[in-house]
Amino acid sequence: MIVSSSARLASGPVALLLLVLLLPLLVLSSAVSSAAPRPGEPMPPRPGARVDPALLHRSGTQVRLPPGAAPPPALSARSWLVADAGSGDVLAARDAHKRLPPASTLKALFALTVLPRLSQTARHTVSERELTGIGEGSSLVGVKEDVTYQVADLWRGVFLHSGNDAVHVLAGLNGGWEATARQMEATARTLGAFDTEVVSPDGYDAPGQVSSAYDLAVFGREGLRDPDFARYCALPYATFPADGWSYGIRNTNRLLTGEDGVARYPGVLGVKNGYTSRAGHTLIAAARRGGRTLVVTVMNPRSGGGSAVYEEARALLDWGFGPGAKARPVGSLLPPAAAMQVSSAAGTPTAPEPGRAAVAGRAPGRTPGAAPASASAPAPGAASASAPRGTSAAGPAAPPPARGTPARSTAPSGDVSGAPGPAAARPAAAGAAGTGGGPPPDPLVPVLLVGSACVAAATLWTARRRTVR
Repeated sequence: MIVSSSARLASGPVALLLLVLLLPLLVLSSAVSSAAPRPGEPMPPRPGARVDPALLHRSGTQVRLPPGAAPPPALSARSWLVADAGSGDVLAARDAHKRLPPASTLKALFALTVLPRLSQTARHTVSERELTGIGEGSSLVGVKEDVTYQVADLWRGVFLHSGNDAVHVLAGLNGGWEATARQMEATARTLGAFDTEVVSPDGYDAPGQVSSAYDLAVFGREGLRDPDFARYCALPYATFPADGWSYGIRNTNRLLTGEDGVARYPGVLGVKNGYTSRAGHTLIAAARRGGRTLVVTVMNPRSGGGSAVYEEARALLDWGFGPGAKARPVGSLLPPAAAMQVSSAAGTPTAPEPGRAAVAGRAPGRTPGAAPASASAPAPGAASASAPRGTSAAGPAAPPPARGTPARSTAPSGDVSGAPGPAAARPAAAGAAGTGGGPPPDPLVPVLLVGSACVAAATLWTARRRTVR
């Protein structure tokens, strides 16, 4: 067989032609392989179901459990709630937005508002004027006039001994009693808590002063995200200065101290308890177990005596760490805008470590240690003890936004223990089949592949016939 020189010259263009014809084949093969899911590569999760915020406004117990899961315990409290502090998911609640007197649990909101505004190391000498107007029968830590205290001492008096005298002094350093009440309401609105009306910042009974199990849980969750708040609320014991000496004080939260007939709860993080004749016993409690942090609120148990609020909180925590872990959310403690973003995002936020400030999930526009919106500046005379740790956002508190569009849930009002919730939205492409989750393959792809292969084979065969003699 003899190959002519002209045939050898023609082999170059033939090879180039083959490359041009095979190029679409290579491109299409690459596109098909990249479009298909790789073996072992997880598909992105579908958006979670959006929870109707109006569900928590219904009366009775609200909970969504899978078949066979144990319902929350039956409690005597007029209102209660249990939630995951990390994600903000409300696992179960009863009359969550029922407005009731909060007693000293309102001090959690007081601390959220005023803690960022006052230097912990500043020292202040108390005057007689600052101790006027304290309600009769108030709990007192023993603040005395003409005695100099460190601001941190006063905060220990607030958190451990629920001292209304310490609250009065701190509110004075913050700009006054009325100014602090308005700032507290602004903080509550910023956090999405719209049931709370503040008349007396120390929680003392006053006409028109109310909060709710939902709002108190919001305050407790947010407090755990502030290092100072988390440190103070977890202290079981401390000392309080007097004039030249000091004495011991203990936390009145029995779940934390394990005293007076109430066992200490494992993993308890504290927060705040309260009592007045009008409010009864109230409690915000939090605990951490197995990487999860739960926050519960219990308002006004109607049986069981003074220890009932702690035992009912214990029962809620046990349920939340046990069967409640399988519950689907019935609401969120996040502000409305943040809750909407979380509900449509993939995955679940992880619980923050107690005592560590975190930006994600905080109220819009707030930073760790920042002052709440529409806060007024401290009085000029309080400058020495009010060095702010953050900046203040200007503007008055906005009116409560709409609580969301009506849900498509068929759950009736009242007790819905074990009732299934609305299914998650499952978008699907038209004509898609199987469980791959992606669009069906384009029918033009195999035609182009086969056609290119046939043309390349025919061209090669023709070139070889012309070159072989």
